[in-house]
Amino acid sequence: MVVTGVGLVSPLGVGTEATWSSVLAGRSGIGPITRFDASQFATRIAGEVKGFDPLAFVEKKDVKKMDVFIHFAIAAAQFAVDDAGLRVTPDIATRVGVFVASGIGGFQTIEREHRALIEGGPRKISPFFIPSAIINLAAGQVSIRFGAKGPNSATCTACSASAHAVGDAFEIIRRGDADVMIAGGSEAAITPMGIGGFAAMRAMSTRNDEPERASRPFDRDRDGFVMGEGAGVLVLEEYEFARARGARVLAEVVGYGLTSDAYHMTGQPEDGDGAVRVMQMALDKAGVPPAVVDYINAHGTSTPINDPTEVVAIKRCFGDHAARLLVSSTKSMTGHLLGAAGGLEAGLAVLALRDQVAPPTVNLDNPEEGCDLDFVPHTRRERAIGYAMSNSFGFGGTNAALLFRNPDAA
Repeated sequence: MVVTGVGLVSPLGVGTEATWSSVLAGRSGIGPITRFDASQFATRIAGEVKGFDPLAFVEKKDVKKMDVFIHFAIAAAQFAVDDAGLRVTPDIATRVGVFVASGIGGFQTIEREHRALIEGGPRKISPFFIPSAIINLAAGQVSIRFGAKGPNSATCTACSASAHAVGDAFEIIRRGDADVMIAGGSEAAITPMGIGGFAAMRAMSTRNDEPERASRPFDRDRDGFVMGEGAGVLVLEEYEFARARGARVLAEVVGYGLTSDAYHMTGQPEDGDGAVRVMQMALDKAGVPPAVVDYINAHGTSTPINDPTEVVAIKRCFGDHAARLLVSSTKSMTGHLLGAAGGLEAGLAVLALRDQVAPPTVNLDNPEEGCDLDFVPHTRRERAIGYAMSNSFGFGGTNAALLFRNPDAA
């Protein structure tokens, strides 16, 4: 199974290379919220996608029929399909599927239509409300755009959603139900309810005067995550299918794990049990020992609960090899894209393999006690990377791990 295309839309840029170049430069995409008046909110910063024009990806007559998270999904899918050099022609359409996830879906649409109902009554609700807001319509609209008639689905597993989408797409191809899957996730939850809900949980950073320094995974001075938005989509192909059409191979997908903590609705067990087992499952599926992994794109949310627990889990899973791993959290630059985080970060792991460079963890000035892995602080690290893993953990204790291999290391 191979990855032939990566499409990214993020607070660091609209487009894969725009995002990737900013990641490697250690730039932050976090700034003051401009989407609404956040002056009364405890958190007034976020990772907004800047300079995004939906008309570049969606026909004018259709823009208002879709929530922003669908716009992002279509854009990222277009970037990924173009990167893969893929044309979904009628002869292959039934063998091309779409699996695009979201953790929340059309929050902006839901809030807008609720206001319309309260202010003007039920006749003011748009007939496009439901198909604009529901989570599976990102996958549906992507399939319509490209004429992909194969398996079509969406996961809604909180912050693991798009990692599960990529992993489930991997399994769909492995069992022979498709030759190509366009897979990932999208999120656009920087809204009054989105920000307000997480702020009410006291889960978000309130470092409002220093937005670029607010997301600081593994640092002792972190005070919560920063919300981001955007989309990450990969094109996965069965190897012989990709080879037959002369596709460029960016990476191989070799392992996928999914587990549950069965512990707490928002927290993780201190021993990292579910995270340990999900990483081990990905390794077992690939049939490789922990010592082959060179880089992990960590879930690394910049929260007091996740960061030390993930470190414990990595140490338990990888043993002595943990000290030799490069581990970074790109959320330090993008913020946390919720259900789109896994798709974005899987894409970044693939690009790390492509270019043989580990992205940095910025803002890591004073690592918390016990957070003593090599987090690639501040500056990217060029190094031979044969295998890269991407971790995603979500509310409800749902976990995902994806393992990729450099095709030259096979």
